[in-house]
Amino acid sequence: MSTESGLDPMKVANAVTHAMMRGDRASGAAGISLVDAAPGEVTVTMTVTKEHVNGFDICHGGVLFTLADTAFALACNSHGPMTVAAGADITFCKAAAPGDVLTARAVERTRFGRSGIYDVTVTRGTSDGGAEIVAEFRGRSRTIGETQPGAAANPIDPGGSRSG
Repeated sequence: MSTESGLDPMKVANAVTHAMMRGDRASGAAGISLVDAAPGEVTVTMTVTKEHVNGFDICHGGVLFTLADTAFALACNSHGPMTVAAGADITFCKAAAPGDVLTARAVERTRFGRSGIYDVTVTRGTSDGGAEIVAEFRGRSRTIGETQPGAAANPIDPGGSRSG
């Protein structure tokens, strides 16, 4: 499958999300890793450490927001054009503790004009192999009309060096 530009949407999503993660110092410092990317859908993961906890010895809400926001940012940029957050909100459902492995899965709900809406569910695994929802996040995006690595006008190779 390819777009009108002739680029494979999966290759664009893969190239853009990997390039963004390589340059994202905040997500790297938080220990966030990219697991999977497709157009409009991204999964990232992070293990809660003692550096992530607040005064109650549970994962700080800002850290949970950062995890969800990273998945959102990658998902809304996975189509190629440079896209930023117009707004976001989060609902904390359960506390996370040091040692918890959290997964954030972002899913595009709609794109219209230069705007988009994305939902991110943050979960942790349970002892029975299931998943427990820790937080729900909704992000609103705005495309600012520029291209970035992986987009048609500014492609990158899978190794990450820019060309073109």
